[in-house]
Amino acid sequence: MRSAGANNVRPVGLDHAAAAAAVADEPAAVTSTRLFTNRVKVYPKKVDGTIRRIKWAVLVFCLAVYYVAPWIRWDRGFGRPGQAILIDMPNRRGYFFWIEIWPQEVYYLAGLMILGAVALFFVTSLFGRLWCGYACPQTVWTDLFIWAERLIEGDRTQRIRLDAQPLSFDKARRKLLKHSIWLAIAAATGGAWIMYFNDAPTVVRDVFTLQASSTVYAFIGLFTATTYLLAGWAREQVCTYMCPWPRFQSAMVDEQTLTVTYRDWRGEPRGKLKQAPSEAKHGDCIDCKACVVVCPTGIDIRDGLQLECIGCGLCIDACDEIMDRVDRPRGLIAFDTYANHEARARGETPRYRLLRPRTMLYVAVLSVGVAVMLTVFAMRTTLEVSVLPDRSPLFVTLHDGSIRNTYTLKIANHLPQQAIYRVAIGGLPGAALSIAGGDAVGGGSEDGVTVAVPADSIGTFRAYVHADRGAAQGGEAKLTFDVFADHGAVAHGASTFHAPASDRPSR
Repeated sequence: MRSAGANNVRPVGLDHAAAAAAVADEPAAVTSTRLFTNRVKVYPKKVDGTIRRIKWAVLVFCLAVYYVAPWIRWDRGFGRPGQAILIDMPNRRGYFFWIEIWPQEVYYLAGLMILGAVALFFVTSLFGRLWCGYACPQTVWTDLFIWAERLIEGDRTQRIRLDAQPLSFDKARRKLLKHSIWLAIAAATGGAWIMYFNDAPTVVRDVFTLQASSTVYAFIGLFTATTYLLAGWAREQVCTYMCPWPRFQSAMVDEQTLTVTYRDWRGEPRGKLKQAPSEAKHGDCIDCKACVVVCPTGIDIRDGLQLECIGCGLCIDACDEIMDRVDRPRGLIAFDTYANHEARARGETPRYRLLRPRTMLYVAVLSVGVAVMLTVFAMRTTLEVSVLPDRSPLFVTLHDGSIRNTYTLKIANHLPQQAIYRVAIGGLPGAALSIAGGDAVGGGSEDGVTVAVPADSIGTFRAYVHADRGAAQGGEAKLTFDVFADHGAVAHGASTFHAPASDRPSR
C-alpha cells in the first residue's frame, strides 16, 4: 500500500549545533514542507456499468432489510412482543424470530460478533474490501446521499461549477433543497433504528403524535445528526481516517487476494490518444483520468493498491467505457490478484488459488465457531438456576442446636407460561429446606419445597437450609439445589453449607 513519507530527513548522530547547521543549510522548499493539509473535496462523477448496477442492487437490498425488518411480525403468544426482531431494553430481552436471548446469555451475541469478524477476515482474504465497497453502512448511505446531491445539483462538472459560484438565489435554493433531502434521509435512518428497540407501529404512531418519550426523540436526533454528518459531509474521510479496517486489511490480503488492479503491463507507457502514433510506443491507457473522477475516495488506482481504496470497482466501469470508445479491449482495470497480474505481465496463464493456508485457517476457525455455537444453542434449556449464599453471617445457630444457612435462589423460567418447580436439597443428608415469605406453594420439608415462577421471568426466593451440627464435617459441606420443573426440565445449583469453626475435627 502507498504510504506518505517526510522529505526533511535529518542526519543521524550529529550534536545539536551540527543538526541546527544542517537544518539551516537545507533548501527552503524542504524546510517548509507541510505535514498536514486541508481536505480536498471529492466530486465523484456518475458512471454506468455492471459494477454500478451491482452496487445499486446491493444498496436497495441493504436499505430494504434495514427499513422492512422491524415491521415483520412474529406470534409469540398473548402478552409477549409480536415483533420478529426486537431488542426489548425495559424487559431485558432480545428477540430474533423464534429465538429469545436473556441478559445472562450475552455470550451468544459475543459469539456472533466473533464469527462475524472471522467471516470478514475470510472475505477480505479472498476479495479484498468487498464489505467496504458494497455493504458497509457508510458506503450505502454515502451512495444514497451522492445520488440525492447529483439529482439536485447535477453531475461532477455542474457541482464543481456551482460550488465555485458566489452565493445566489439559485445556488441557495439548490443547497437548501439538497440538505433538506439529506436531513429527511437521515431522520428516516434514525427513526428506523429506534424501531429495533420498540414496537415499530407503536413507536411510529407515538413519534408523529408527539407522545413518544424524550429518550426516543433524543436517539432519533442522535442518529439523524450522525448520518447527516458522516454520509453528507465526512464521506471518504470516515473510510480513510475514522475507520480502523483499512489499517487491518493489509494483514488479511496477500498476492492471491482479488482486488481492484490496474494492469500497468498493458497500460504503460501512458499517452494521449491523439498523440499515440502506434500501440508499439504507447500502452492502452490514454491518461483520461476517468478512473480518478469516478472514485468516491478520489484516488488514482493506477498508483497501485492504496489505503483509501474501498474496492468498489467503479473505476472498472469508467475504464471499460473509455476502452469501448477507443476500440481497445476491456479489462485495463479489473478485479485481479497480484500473482495473476505478474503472471499476465510475463505472458503466463493466470491461476486463481482460493484454497490456501490463510483461507483454510479462516474456514477452520469459522467451522469450529459455528459448531460450538450450534452445540451450545442445542443444549439450551428452558430452566436455569443460580444460588448465592449469604456471607454475613455465614450461618446461624438455632435454639435447638441445629445450623441454618441462608441463600438467594433464582430460578429462570424461559417458557411463555407460568411453571411450577419442586426444589430439593442434594448432597447434604438430613437437611431441610424452607422458603421465606409467601412465594412457596408448599411448606418446607426434607422432600423440598414447591414454588411457582411466572412466565418469561426470574423468580427470586429467600431459601433457608437447616441441618444438624454434625452434617457439615470439617465446618463446611457441598450441597446442591435440585430444581424439577412440572414440564420435565431439571437444573442444579451448587453451593456450600457452613457450620461453626469449633466443629472442625482436631488433628
